[in-house]
Amino acid sequence: MNYVLPIFKREFAAYFATPLAYVFIVIFLFAMGVFTFYVGHFYENGIADLSVFFGFHPWLYLFLVPAISMRLWAEERKSGTVELLLTLPVPLWASVVGKYLAAWVFTAIALLLTFPIWLTVNFLGEPDNGVILASYIGSFLMAGGYLAIGACISAATTNQVIAFVVSVVVCFLFTVSGAPLVLDFFRAWAPLPLIEAVSSFSFLTHFTAITQGVIDLRDVVFFGSLIALFLTANVVIVDLSKDR
Repeated sequence: MNYVLPIFKREFAAYFATPLAYVFIVIFLFAMGVFTFYVGHFYENGIADLSVFFGFHPWLYLFLVPAISMRLWAEERKSGTVELLLTLPVPLWASVVGKYLAAWVFTAIALLLTFPIWLTVNFLGEPDNGVILASYIGSFLMAGGYLAIGACISAATTNQVIAFVVSVVVCFLFTVSGAPLVLDFFRAWAPLPLIEAVSSFSFLTHFTAITQGVIDLRDVVFFGSLIALFLTANVVIVDLSKDR
């Protein structure tokens, strides 16, 4: 942590040194409100829960999280500051983890600021707050998965737009891999073990399981393993690129 903390502080402060943080938070909160109360017909449903609210999280994260992660390494490489960063007396892995944690904490702050929606549903009825808390935890883990993918892709390019587009595509594939449309395609020719393997990589599958109110260790391990995998790939990519 002695290595990670300085990188974390540097990166986290950088978010609020520009309008990026405030613009992202405002857009995120506005989009959450619109999709929950208007698109999701929260009041018309007459049910005091946040299933509609959390149902839109994967699709909003699909675009908003890559918007955060695209700058993590692409901006550093384009401006040339990555060389300065790598000359600091800090291990490469600490730089990767520090930058990633700063982005994840920033995303967590945006997520926590949706608490008025939680207060609203408690005012209107008696929801199962245990399920809501589990769903928040699942949303936080899922955002971490998207960020790890985006950070890894950002490290492979100097162009933030390319990093954003590729991150959206890769995250989309992870999101829909468990959808019936995708599984039906594999059922036509693939054996059952392969179909189950494809389904197990779906963010929707694991996130939906958590939003039922049960935080299964398998779902936590999935997101934790995916984050570790892409952060390791991030370290490798940055290490290879510094020699070019």
